[in-house]
Amino acid sequence: MVKRGHNVAVYTSDNKDRYTRVGSRTRDINGISVRYFRTLSTRAARETKLFLTPGMLGSARREIQYFDVVHLHEYRTFQNLIACQAKRHGVPYVLHAHGSLSRVLAKKKLKWLYDVSFGYSLLRNASKVIAISKQEAKDFLSMGVPQEKIEVIPNGIDLSEYHNLPEKGAFKKKYSIDADEKIILYLGRINQLKGIDFLIESFALAVKSGLKGVRLVLAGGDDGFLNFINNMISSLGISDQTSWVGPLTESEKISAYVDSMVLVHPERLNVFGLVPLEAAACATPVIVSAENNVSKIVEDGEFGLSVHYGDVQALAKMLQRVSNDNLLASKMGNRGREWVARNYALEKSVNHLERLYESIQESPSIHL
Repeated sequence: MVKRGHNVAVYTSDNKDRYTRVGSRTRDINGISVRYFRTLSTRAARETKLFLTPGMLGSARREIQYFDVVHLHEYRTFQNLIACQAKRHGVPYVLHAHGSLSRVLAKKKLKWLYDVSFGYSLLRNASKVIAISKQEAKDFLSMGVPQEKIEVIPNGIDLSEYHNLPEKGAFKKKYSIDADEKIILYLGRINQLKGIDFLIESFALAVKSGLKGVRLVLAGGDDGFLNFINNMISSLGISDQTSWVGPLTESEKISAYVDSMVLVHPERLNVFGLVPLEAAACATPVIVSAENNVSKIVEDGEFGLSVHYGDVQALAKMLQRVSNDNLLASKMGNRGREWVARNYALEKSVNHLERLYESIQESPSIHL
C-alpha cells in the first residue's frame, strides 16, 4: 500500500515476545509509521493472550478521525474495542479475523463472553469483514454476518522475495548442521495447538524404523510449549537428531526452506496456513494435516502430501518416503513453486484489498 502512494500507520502493543518489550515507542518500517503502546503486563499477555494497551485509547480518540479507513487484525482483542469507535467519527473499519473466529479450541467460555459483550457488535458495525478462505467465510456467516459484507481475500506471497533464492547450505552452515544431513522443518510458534508433539512423535517413530541422516529442525519463538517438547524429545531419545533454532528473520526463513527436504505443517485447525505456500515458493515439498484447510490447496497444486492429524504411523511413513525418494520430492517442489506463482501472488490480494478500501469509502458513513 505504501508503494502505491497510500499513507499507512500501525498501532500495536510493545510486546516483542513472551518476556520482553520493544524498546522504541515509534518506528518507521519500510515507510510505515509504527506506534508501540505499552502493555500493562507482559505476564498477563503471555498467559491470557490479552494485550491491554490503555494508552492507545487516548491516541485513538484524538487521531482516529483523521484516517480514511481502519483495518482491524484478528477478532478478540482489546485493541478492537478501542478502534471500533472509528464509526462514531464516520470512519469505516474492516475486520480481518485471520482464523480467530472459532470457539472450538481453548478458552471457549471466555470467547463466548467476549462475543456476546462486544464481538457481535464489532462484527455488525464493520463495513466489511475479510475471510482468508471459503471456510472462514462460512465461519463469519455462522456468527451472523450477512453474505454481502464478507470479502474472501486469500493471503498472498510477495514473490519478489523468492525470485533469487539463497544458495543451498547457508542455513545449515549458520546453525552447524552437517551438510549431508537432510532437514525436516517445522516453522511457526512453539505452541500447544500447532501439532508439534504429533510431528515429534512421528519423527521418533521414523528414526526407530530406520530413518537415518535426517534432522528435525524446529524454528519459531517459544509460546509456552518449549519445555514440554524438550522433555518429549529427550524421553523419546532423539535429542541428537533434533534442533530448535528459535525465531528466524525473513531471510533466514527463506534460507531454511531452501535447505529443507520437506516442511511439515502439522496444525489441525487453521483456515489458511501461509507457511506451506512460502515453502512451496522455495520449491520445498510439504506435508500438512488433512483437517487443515490448506490441505485442499496442497492437493490441488500437487506439491505435497496430507495426513490425518494424530496418525503417527502414517506421518512416519511419509517422512521416510520423502527422504528416500529424491525424484518425488523434486517434482512436488517444482510444482509448488509454479502453483504459488500462478495463484497466490501478493499483488492479487493487494489489488482486491485496495478496491475494498475504495468501495467502503464511497459508501455512506454510519454514525452511532
